[in-house]
Order: sequence, then structure tokens, then C-alpha cells
Amino acid sequence: MAGLNGYSGTVPAPGRVAWVDIAKGICIILVVMMHSTLGLEYAAGREGFMNAIVVFARPFRMPDFFLISGLFLARVINRDWRSYGDKRVLHFIYFYVLWYLIQFGMKGWGMAEGNPAEFLRLFLLGFIEPLGTLWFVYLLAVLSVVTKLLKGVPGVILFAVAAALEIAPIATGWTVIDEFCERWVFFLVGYLCAPMIFRFAAQVPKHRLAALGGLAVWALVNGFFAFSASPVEGFPTFASLPVLSLVLGIAGATAIITVAALLVSLNTGEALRYCGENSIVIYLAFFLPMAVTRVLLMKTGALDVIGVGWGAFLVTATAVVTPLILARIIRGTWLDFLFVRPAAFRLGPKRRLSPAE
Repeated sequence: MAGLNGYSGTVPAPGRVAWVDIAKGICIILVVMMHSTLGLEYAAGREGFMNAIVVFARPFRMPDFFLISGLFLARVINRDWRSYGDKRVLHFIYFYVLWYLIQFGMKGWGMAEGNPAEFLRLFLLGFIEPLGTLWFVYLLAVLSVVTKLLKGVPGVILFAVAAALEIAPIATGWTVIDEFCERWVFFLVGYLCAPMIFRFAAQVPKHRLAALGGLAVWALVNGFFAFSASPVEGFPTFASLPVLSLVLGIAGATAIITVAALLVSLNTGEALRYCGENSIVIYLAFFLPMAVTRVLLMKTGALDVIGVGWGAFLVTATAVVTPLILARIIRGTWLDFLFVRPAAFRLGPKRRLSPAE
């Protein structure tokens, strides 16, 4: 794999890259879809047609997200710790702490069952054991620190170690440790192979038929492994088996990049691009409209009318769109701090950041 012997080549100059945003948009929608669908199905006690999409996307949904997150790391990893820490660590810490306080404020008392001592214990625990969906934001800060500390290690060795961690059946019960072991390799692939990935994306529009053929083959292979039960205990599907999960994760990420590059070449995918540009907005705030919509469907009996599949579709759409509307409404107001890190929480020169930075 080119680039693993040490970072070489270049990535685009600062600014938006359309296919990257579209790929991120696809990823964030798949993540929201998973939580929305499985949550509604659990509450309803039955599955709908959206479950098939969730299962199909499971091998590559998070690997692609982490790979994309590592793509631009090379632009900043050689900076001093103050500048790097502001861009790649404090940024995620700020949003984790802020939205942890918001989510825990809504859920904490119920989680503690009204016990003040348990409430305090759970609150403090949340700073080492991420709450709910916020683990992704937390882990990005951890990955950035670890990768910066090890940047002098040859890429081949980093990849080998990270791949071994992903393949090993590590299950400590601590979210940060387990998710780090499972996801670091994809973050590293994005970082170490960024020039090759950008060159690949640039070539896709020139070979559309080959790209479409490759996507068709990938979809068949991914679907087969994702839906086939594994004979090995502890691994529910073939796609979850060691080594195969790593291969399918990278292959799936490549497929999403291919789709994104094709959409850009066809001058379409604007909605996906907008979602990707504001992916952190969606990720931080989707939990509330998702939960509210699910409760409304269950309490009003609407779910019995439209069915679990369409119910999951409605919950997903609401959970994706509502944070975007909220962010647009509060833009430029005192509530802007919910999605834009204020200058007071920066280590470097004071500068307003866009939601995607």
C-alpha cells in the first residue's frame, strides 16, 4: 500500500473538497440511520425494510468515517503541539464536553434513578467512558494525540500494529480502548495513504464504466458477507470475522469514495455534500429529534399505519434535517457556540471556525 513507509505526496490546500464532503455526508446519514432504525425496531419489537440497509452498511459505515477523518491529518501533524492540539484535539474536546453536559443534563438523573451519589459517579465517569454516541468525537481526539506521538515511527510498522489491533478480539468493556483498537487502522489509512486516495478519486470520473462495474461487484461481495451468518461463536456474520472485517472496511471506504467522486463528476449530490460539510452538527444533535420522533410514532399509533420501515425512514430524515435547521437558525446568535467553537476556547490566534473544522 503506497505511502505506508512514511507520508509522501500532497493533499489539497485548505478548503472544501466536494467528494470528501459527499463521502462524509453518506457516512453521517448511515450512522444516523443505524441508530434511528435499531432504536425504533427495538421499541416496536419488530424489523422493517430499513434494517437491510443498516446490515449492508455495517462492514464499512464507521471504517469509512474514520478513514475520511484521517485524510487531512498530514497537513497539520508536523505543526507544534499548541497549533496541532488546537486543531485536532481541543476542537473535539470542546464539543465532547459541551454536548456531554447537554446530554447528561437530560439523561443523568434518570440514569442514576434519583440517587445523588450515583448521579455524581456517572457524571465523572463520562469523562473517561464516553456517553452514548459521543464516543466518536472523544475518540477522534485520542487518535489525533496517539498518531502525533508516533509520527516518527515508519508507516508500515504503524499500519501493522493497528491492523493487528483491529484483527485481535479485544473486548475490555471500555469504549475508548475497544473502539481505538478497532478503528485506528482506518484512521491511519486515511492519513498515510491520502495522496493515493486523492489520486484515485481524481481518476474515477475518467473511468465511469469501470467504476460502476467495480461498485456492482463490491456490493454483491459486501452484501454476501454482511448477511451471511458466521459459524464462529462471537462473530454473528462473516463480515465480522477477523481479517475479513478489515478488508471489507477498507473496500467499503473505497466504494464510498468512488460513489462520491462519481456524484461530483455528474454535478449532483449537493444535499449529501451539505450534510457532509455539517456532519459534526448532525452528529452532535441528532439524538434529540431522533428520540422525540420515535416516541411520537409510538405514542400516536402512527407506526402501526406506516409500518416500521417507513417509520425508521421518517425518524432518520428528521434526525438528519433538524440539526441542520437548528444550526441555520442560531447562526450568528449567542447560541452559535453549540456548533461553532468560540475564540475563547482556542489555543492559537483567535479565528472563527466553520462547523466542519
